[in-house]
Amino acid sequence: MSPFTSSRRDFLLRTCAACGALLAGSTLLSASPGCLPLSPGPACAAGDPLAELVRAAPRARYWVSTASASAADCAACHPAGSLAAGAKAAHRRTLIRCTLCARDCTLAEGERGMCRSRIHVNGELRSLVYGRPMAIHVDPIEKKPFFHFLPGAAAYSLATSGCPLRCKFCQNWGISQARPEDYAQAPLPPDRLARAAVERRAPVIAFTYNEPTVFTEYLTDVARAGRPLGRRSVMVSCGYMNEAPLNELCGVLDAIKVDLKGFSEDFYRDVCGAELKPVLRSIRQVARSGVHLEIVNLVVPTLNDSPRMLTELAKWVVGEVGPDVPVHFTRFHPDYQLPNLPDTPVATLERAREIGLQQGLHFAYVGNLPGHPGNNTYCPKCGRAVIERDGLFVTGMHLKDGHCETCARAIPGVWS
Repeated sequence: MSPFTSSRRDFLLRTCAACGALLAGSTLLSASPGCLPLSPGPACAAGDPLAELVRAAPRARYWVSTASASAADCAACHPAGSLAAGAKAAHRRTLIRCTLCARDCTLAEGERGMCRSRIHVNGELRSLVYGRPMAIHVDPIEKKPFFHFLPGAAAYSLATSGCPLRCKFCQNWGISQARPEDYAQAPLPPDRLARAAVERRAPVIAFTYNEPTVFTEYLTDVARAGRPLGRRSVMVSCGYMNEAPLNELCGVLDAIKVDLKGFSEDFYRDVCGAELKPVLRSIRQVARSGVHLEIVNLVVPTLNDSPRMLTELAKWVVGEVGPDVPVHFTRFHPDYQLPNLPDTPVATLERAREIGLQQGLHFAYVGNLPGHPGNNTYCPKCGRAVIERDGLFVTGMHLKDGHCETCARAIPGVWS
């Protein structure tokens, strides 16, 4: 058996023991190291949990309503040219369009968006997940994965429920596909979470596990509360948000990792229940913003692992956002709706990394394979391993002020 054939789940279970000192002070709202959701608590059993959530849910941002007096709001929902200049359409009932993510869900009274976390109530859109994280954990920043952002730092990581995508291979489906009423959680205000990161000696606050876009209001408040305390904030995202929300996110975040799940519209439609174009748009926008960007491609056997798709993905990254953006080709393990597929073969991941390098990527990684040399960061000029890793842990640093110690070539990233 290859030394690199252990599954991601086995690896995380093994590394939890080694993380003991780091995680001992963490707050765990989930029931296991895998960050599975809590079972419904007594508060849910006492009455209708959704009704209780709705009563407490704050007003969300990023939506338009048919009840608005603004013709601009009306034009946001209707095709260009279908309304006379300055005119409003007539509607028999109030509808809301959520403009947070690329789905642009249109909701009647009482309906929720595809993410399950935003609901139309009495003519306004409300967030069912504000202040309600269902999992909090202290992780190494490398688990996100970020390899060029504060290597070795502890990340105070949190998630609510909800996601606008329906990926059949989701590795965190117990969180992403849960409903807000599926778990009980006393409200945790943003300033309390930011202080908790300080108490846990975590210099980074990470929004992760589910799709953080669905709790944008909470995310931005937590990130803003963390900045005066010296905390930097990062997001792990599917990249399916619209431009205006992403602009706000880029204003409060220090780094964003985007999952580029495959490189074909068919793959996104059939396997993720989504579209590719909004994700590419988001990656371009993050790159333009100056926020540190990394990209992950979970390589799923038979679905997105063809040499052609991997080549097109790497070629697009190099041409559109540049060769210095780190790209992680990570290992799939059978889960959720794809238990029939095998773990990604090691050779497939090595081929993906090699294709990336051949297409001009300066930093292509193999992920979810602890101990593999593809975990290390190599200087593109002299080939020196400037950051050495064993799984999620940094074992060697050979950078001086962000430059290779051997040849002085600058290694792009956030190092201090």
